[in-house]
Amino acid sequence: MKFSVVLLLSIYLLCIIQGCSNEKIFKLPITFQEGYGPFDSAMVGISPYSDNENDPWKKTYLKTSGIPKNWTDVKIGDVDTDIYQSVYQNYYLGNITKERYEELQKTWNWEPDSINLSKKPIKSKIAFAFGRDTVGELQMIVDANNNHDFSDDDIFKPKEVNPKRNINNDSLVKSSAIKVSFEQFSNDKIIQVSAPLLIVHMKQYNMFLSNFAQYATARFQGEEIAISSNDFTNLSYDKVGIIKVGDLIEKGEKADYQSLIAKNEFLEIENGIYKNLGVKKNENVLVLEKMDLPKSKLPSTQIGFKAYDFSGDDFKTKTPITLDSFKGKYVFLDFWATWCGPCIQEMPNLTDLYENIDKSKFEIIGIVGDSPAEDLEKMINKHSISWPQIISNESNKIKETYGIGGYPTTFLLNPNGIIVAKNLRGKELEKKVTDLMNE
Repeated sequence: MKFSVVLLLSIYLLCIIQGCSNEKIFKLPITFQEGYGPFDSAMVGISPYSDNENDPWKKTYLKTSGIPKNWTDVKIGDVDTDIYQSVYQNYYLGNITKERYEELQKTWNWEPDSINLSKKPIKSKIAFAFGRDTVGELQMIVDANNNHDFSDDDIFKPKEVNPKRNINNDSLVKSSAIKVSFEQFSNDKIIQVSAPLLIVHMKQYNMFLSNFAQYATARFQGEEIAISSNDFTNLSYDKVGIIKVGDLIEKGEKADYQSLIAKNEFLEIENGIYKNLGVKKNENVLVLEKMDLPKSKLPSTQIGFKAYDFSGDDFKTKTPITLDSFKGKYVFLDFWATWCGPCIQEMPNLTDLYENIDKSKFEIIGIVGDSPAEDLEKMINKHSISWPQIISNESNKIKETYGIGGYPTTFLLNPNGIIVAKNLRGKELEKKVTDLMNE
């Protein structure tokens, strides 16, 4: 009896020291920060409202007042802080048809989450207007306080940027961002929040670009985690990228795009592996799930992890192909499209590599997305493509499985199906493959 008590006490103390929690899901409170933090930021084009009466978005247009009366060539539009919230509420308001609503879900691969979205309308859009003043200069106004009245907002000349030069968004935010107010659905309540909105103009294309200079942070096991929302193009936090901050900010460095951990990818902290389940906007938390398996058993698009298996038919022979069937070989997965210039430029390099390599040890698999079959046929003949090609479609969903957002995207796998490199091209790809096969 005494031995049992001592044993139990020892186990209890060991649990205190080493941790015996079976907890799998961790909800980490997030704090919103202004700026881009350790991230590079993208910008998205914004357009004024259409004059087309058949525009399916027509009923969602904001009704505004207070535009300066001496302006000419006036155009009005809005910037969405959360396009998913906007679509969700406008569907329930009857401003978007059921057909359009279902089409958007399919196009965006989006399943509306009623827990994180409000059926009750919220002010999730920011109105803007632009026009020419009495001397013909382009002027702009943003409804910063979101009262749909421009008369109490400042008129400004939008900052001009040159697309041929590197745009320093961090500097632009400091000099040109506008603090805007809007509403969010949080803790089952509609709350008012704010964030810096950056709008710039490209004169060459007569086009406006924008983004929101906001990111979030959380802490876990002594590490600070930074979280970006949709490349800063909106604040839905539907597509998040996370990274351990470390000393990135102190060194003034930005995180390499490939190092960002997307939703359903894995974060390594303190010898543990955690799946990024994304941000729950209603709770304002980042959700992580602890994994029991090693990296080599976890499917992901990250270097060091197991590549997702897939199956599809070879375009020319109609022979079924599975990634798993190529185990024992190095495999280069090339996600491309027939209209993608950089993809087509790379074809001679891939052809040369494929013709001069030991195919018993190496294979290329082309995964073709967003391209008509007849265009692929032409490309195969024109560029003498002899390696297998699979069209990613609604049946196999290979593009969606790998989360491909642009072309070309490539993965190099070792004979065990582990990703060893990403987005290699040209001589860099040839050298990497040659070095690996000569080890």
